[in-house]
Amino acid sequence: MQDKPRYSRVSDILDLAIFMSSKFNGVTINEIAERYNVSRRTAERMRDSLTNIFSQVDEIETKDVQKHWGFINYSISQLISFAPKEIANIEQCQRRTTNKEMKEELGKTIEKIKSFNRKHSASVENNIELFMQTEGYAVRQMPQYKIGFETLEVIRNALQNSKVVTGIYHGKKRTIEPLGLIYGEKIYLVAREKAKGKEIYNYLLHKFENLKLTDKSFNKGKFNLQEYTNQSFGVYHGEILDVKLSFTPELAEEASKFNFHPTQKGKFEKDGSYTLTFKASGNKEIIWHVFKWGAGCKIISPAKLKKEYKKYLEENIKNYC
Repeated sequence: MQDKPRYSRVSDILDLAIFMSSKFNGVTINEIAERYNVSRRTAERMRDSLTNIFSQVDEIETKDVQKHWGFINYSISQLISFAPKEIANIEQCQRRTTNKEMKEELGKTIEKIKSFNRKHSASVENNIELFMQTEGYAVRQMPQYKIGFETLEVIRNALQNSKVVTGIYHGKKRTIEPLGLIYGEKIYLVAREKAKGKEIYNYLLHKFENLKLTDKSFNKGKFNLQEYTNQSFGVYHGEILDVKLSFTPELAEEASKFNFHPTQKGKFEKDGSYTLTFKASGNKEIIWHVFKWGAGCKIISPAKLKKEYKKYLEENIKNYC
């Protein structure tokens, strides 16, 4: 690993101050080294430079075996401002969401950021508008589901404090242990249900009614939301498949730049085609995605998925004709 040249040090130190201040439990030397792509020794020097500038930087006690460093009773908010492009990025996210309540919440967040920005001026506002005018997004055809703030607040509170919630789902009262939220075209609640044991299920959040937070706690165990979502091609979970796809030479370059799945591996073949492999569950979503690529993409394996895709094509052709 090679350290960065000296000219980047000042900007890195300032960025480290912001990074460290944003973490309640501070940061470790390993986290500093990984974030700035430097050696451990350089990461230690960066920490030492920061402690020389800010006397409030000190070791923070945690249950972790590694030492954590952070700000003690101090805020560096006066050093922070938001560039027009950064604010525009958040405004683009607000435009893209199809959830009315989320759009309103993001709008209020943007207002707070603008009022917080000490460099905010008419020129900054004009630059933001310039970004918004020159960076559009395609219209996406999808259903819109109403999810009230009350529902989101109940779930977020339950997730943060490992609290059980109750509610009506498909006409039946459920006792739920929320484990996480997955955002896509719909919002899914990942949870265990008391009556069903330790199995984990995905529930459509907009289908819940009368969600209420209880005072009962539960143990999440070793559940990791990122690991859970990485098991699936989308939001559907089931048998994990070793998937192998082949793209024609005409689509090879485009496919090589496409993010299919965190476990994906790809290579160009001698004939110019592109082979992609990944491990995931979610047969239906894999099939739907392959279909979007048209005749230029085919399933090589597993045979079970290939058979399902063939059936899917036959049924759609029959219905179309």
